[in-house]
Amino acid sequence: MSRVPGWLGRLAAGLTEMSERLDERRAAVERESGDLQPAQRSAAEPETSAADAPAPPADHVPRPPDYAPAAPPPRPDPAQVVPWGVRVAAEAGWRLLVLAGTVWVLMRVISAVQLVVLAFVISLLLTALMQPSVAWLMRRGLPRGLATALTAILGFVVIGLMGWFVTWQVMENIDNLSDQIQDGIDELRNWLLNSPFHVTDKQINDIAENLREAIGANTDAITSAGLEGVTVIVEALTGILLAVFSTLFLLYDGKRIWEWTLKLVPAAARPGVAGAGPRAWATLTAYVRGTVMVALIDAVFIGIGIYFLDVPMAVPLAVFIFLFSFIPLVGAVASGALAVVVALVTQGVFTAVMTLVVVLAVQQIEGHILQPFILGRAVRVHPLAVVLSVAAGGMVAGIGGAVVAVPLVAVTNTIVGYLRAYSQEAALRYAPEPRGATAVGVASVDPPPAKDRSAAE
Repeated sequence: MSRVPGWLGRLAAGLTEMSERLDERRAAVERESGDLQPAQRSAAEPETSAADAPAPPADHVPRPPDYAPAAPPPRPDPAQVVPWGVRVAAEAGWRLLVLAGTVWVLMRVISAVQLVVLAFVISLLLTALMQPSVAWLMRRGLPRGLATALTAILGFVVIGLMGWFVTWQVMENIDNLSDQIQDGIDELRNWLLNSPFHVTDKQINDIAENLREAIGANTDAITSAGLEGVTVIVEALTGILLAVFSTLFLLYDGKRIWEWTLKLVPAAARPGVAGAGPRAWATLTAYVRGTVMVALIDAVFIGIGIYFLDVPMAVPLAVFIFLFSFIPLVGAVASGALAVVVALVTQGVFTAVMTLVVVLAVQQIEGHILQPFILGRAVRVHPLAVVLSVAAGGMVAGIGGAVVAVPLVAVTNTIVGYLRAYSQEAALRYAPEPRGATAVGVASVDPPPAKDRSAAE
């Protein structure tokens, strides 16, 4: 057996030493990283049995393997992500939508039974006007039934006589009025021809021809309107009967009807509604009385003025002015314009101008003296609210809606104001009293009234 050369033995010893160093370096790296594979861990560590392995603690959570996905971060609450302004707008928006839907459904119901609603509201106005008479007769010793009957009969007779008188005056003076209108039209034509407006006879004839053509072209529409007028008359008579019966029952049994209505209100809101009802009725009564007085004064003074100006049918025009005064703003303008037109076509331009002066003077006195003095602060409503309510009432229910719009707004304003004050008073009444250090702090912040302070000093 030949001997191995010395250099070959030294080479083998060097490779063995290098391999051991590499194994030690690899073991050190694995200990630092702590991520030994199961095969390497079993090769590097001595084998131990399952019985000799230490048991993990109860709260030990095993480390997930390297291939397990990382857990996503927790997502924030969606309500916290939405900006505060957007959240407030959304909260207010859906409440407004619910309110608008409720109002829309209510308006649809009212439009379906429009005649009944208008008749009942007019009966409320008549009851507010006649109730003081019933109370006065009862204080004189008459029973409620007899006082109600006498008041209702007297009131309806007066209203019927007014309508009959206006119709009678118009029928009596219709022939004379037509002649005067024709003469007034001729005078107006002559005045236009000689006026500084340079109106020619041909232009006036063209206007008259256009009017005749318009009337001839709309003959069918006028006829259908006349046929619809019969339906309107029937509905008006039905509404009048409903208003009469409703007024009688409200005058006789209004208190019990109100008590029954309160039973429909939830128990929690019943005290506030019970307090708001009498105040709303006082506002409605003050409005009706004040409007009647103002309308009567307007009719009397404008009627006297146009009577001395020799305007025909001065008394029927005064009655029209009285009735139209129940429509705020619009009624005064319409009745005054009617008087001016009648004066223009019957007595000429000068009389029409003087009639306009009389109407404007009386209306200025009404707006600046009569209404603030008679109506006062009980039914004070902003002029913008009056205009918008009259326009909305006229669009919804015509003339009847324009008549009842302003008292409805005045009553609603009174109810809302009372309920707001009642809720604030209830909140203060049921607020917990401060105690201990809080009470000392409150006492130091809120000094006693002047009277109590002087007594303390």
